[in-house]
Amino acid sequence: MYDFEFKPFEDMTPEDYATVGFMSGLEVHQQLLTKSKLFCRCPAGRYSREYHAEILRHMRPTLSELGEYDGTALMEFKTQKNIIYRVNKETVCTYEMDDTPPFMMDDEALDIALEISMLSDLTLVDEVHIARKQYLDGSIPTGFQRTAICGIHGGVPYRDRRISMIQLGIEEDSCREISDIGHFRIYNTDRLGMPLIELVTGPDMRTPQEVEEVGQLLRKMMRTTGRVRRGIGATRADTNVSVTGGTRIEIKGVPKVGMMPLLTYNEAQRQWNLLRLREELKRRGITEETFTTADADVTRILKRTRFTPIADAMKEGKVAAAVKLDGWSNLLVWQTQDNTVFSREISDRVRVIACLTVLPNIIHSDSMSETLSGAEWKEIKTALNCTTDDTLVIVWGDTQDVETAVKEIIIRAREVTIGIPSETRQALRDGTTGFERILPGPQRMYPDTDLPPIRVTPERIERLRARMPSQYWDRLRRYNEWNVPSDAVEGLAISPLSPLFDEAVTDMGFDVTDAAVMLWRYPRRLRREGIPTETLNIEDLRRILIAVKEDKLTKDGVLYAIRRSVTRGFEDSALPPRLERKDLASFIEKAKQQVRYSKLHDKKNIPNLTLDRVMDEVRGRIPGAHVAEEVEAYFAKEVTA
Repeated sequence: MYDFEFKPFEDMTPEDYATVGFMSGLEVHQQLLTKSKLFCRCPAGRYSREYHAEILRHMRPTLSELGEYDGTALMEFKTQKNIIYRVNKETVCTYEMDDTPPFMMDDEALDIALEISMLSDLTLVDEVHIARKQYLDGSIPTGFQRTAICGIHGGVPYRDRRISMIQLGIEEDSCREISDIGHFRIYNTDRLGMPLIELVTGPDMRTPQEVEEVGQLLRKMMRTTGRVRRGIGATRADTNVSVTGGTRIEIKGVPKVGMMPLLTYNEAQRQWNLLRLREELKRRGITEETFTTADADVTRILKRTRFTPIADAMKEGKVAAAVKLDGWSNLLVWQTQDNTVFSREISDRVRVIACLTVLPNIIHSDSMSETLSGAEWKEIKTALNCTTDDTLVIVWGDTQDVETAVKEIIIRAREVTIGIPSETRQALRDGTTGFERILPGPQRMYPDTDLPPIRVTPERIERLRARMPSQYWDRLRRYNEWNVPSDAVEGLAISPLSPLFDEAVTDMGFDVTDAAVMLWRYPRRLRREGIPTETLNIEDLRRILIAVKEDKLTKDGVLYAIRRSVTRGFEDSALPPRLERKDLASFIEKAKQQVRYSKLHDKKNIPNLTLDRVMDEVRGRIPGAHVAEEVEAYFAKEVTA
């Protein structure tokens, strides 16, 4: 069954992905554009690395409502991490530190979540019930995240089919990780508690390329509201991947949609190759029932080794241990992902759970070059009664960490005989994935008794429905039918200015290209100049367009008016007074004299330079075409004279 071998990423076809049973879904996390955080009234969206205090905490697992521990919580507890929170008094209060009860959920945030639920064609819940979701990695100081479901069972159109939307939840954002070294993990708390939605799709994507396309579709759909945050970290996606015979693996927090194809390809390849490894173990007679191993302390043998990482550890009084995997010869170099072999699966577990974060943290006998001497390998193999069919893994560090590492090495090797362990994996820069934690289960969810349910009334739904934007895909179709300039179609389709653009074309009678220039190209130009156009007031823009229609402002003057609106606010009285053609003569004469007194290399440039100076004086007060014609006529008379 597992005879198929993955081709290079560029050569894989949809038929190849169908052969391995590729399936993928998304969990898109999007920060909401609100003034306050979700369950307190601290300001949202203020990022800073400055901090006024540090708080140290240790996380411990708690029982679920059914009296069970979540596997992820138990794994995190094994790491024995010291969690340090850096606190800025301007952005964090006692609620985030679990010292005071929560406020009621922010109304503005809930409105946005319900609106995006409707855009996703989800069925809204009658009541929003807040639950707690355990997080023992320390990313939330309370040890749990408050979360609630807003809508279920929806879908969005994609190509010739529909991508199912399982649910949309609203929740608090977590801390930003600063570092994770050894038993110390440091977090910045500036984004903690910010309103976040999680939109979950079904496993409907059939190729890595479709994963990216659907991710882009959902990101753009949410941006049409104008009520979500933008920038690095504002949108993050967890990507779920599986193949036939595998299991759901979650790639956590993919920061860029463009990374999804290579990440999902490598994860599918990893699962497929691990299943092929399981088949090879079966061929060797190694199953879950027949799997055997042994381990021993080898500190004495390696006390004087010349292999630098272990030699340095020995000087610090640390220990070393060896694990024998019976019958595993040459399997630790079994390829899993691009340029990655199975030994990294073991190294990752040791790094994350045993907190041996300095690499290399293991060596093994399937790749003995540039590690221990031949004599040292021979002595260790003798101590563990190794045969040529066996493989050795050596790990070093503090005594407790090495004991944890030995157990994890054995656990990870045994898991291969069963299949693919359910994991949350991190996205690495090279497009591969690395172990992050055991995939959480339903045991980590339980009701929050601090907050009452919030009823979603018909009146609230109707109010939100009235302000809902048209769908992103409908805008794309309409703008292409209108022949909107190609460089503006995508941008306008997701812009908060899209309704005003539609109004300018359909109600005000503007030419499509003119409207696109004024509402898309001009704001982009200002952004390139460093002017913060996100503060643009849409009503001010509407008044600017009306001024153009009423001939109080030229199209050339719109850029000036928008710039003034952003920097000082727009007032009709601030519009530059209109000019007639007859008024231009004095401006042209003055500009010509200024140019002639300048140092010029070529007098042929005088007309063009004169035109530039006149435009600087009269832009927005008279059409530029009229100015050009008058300047040309002026110099033509000079030549005739």
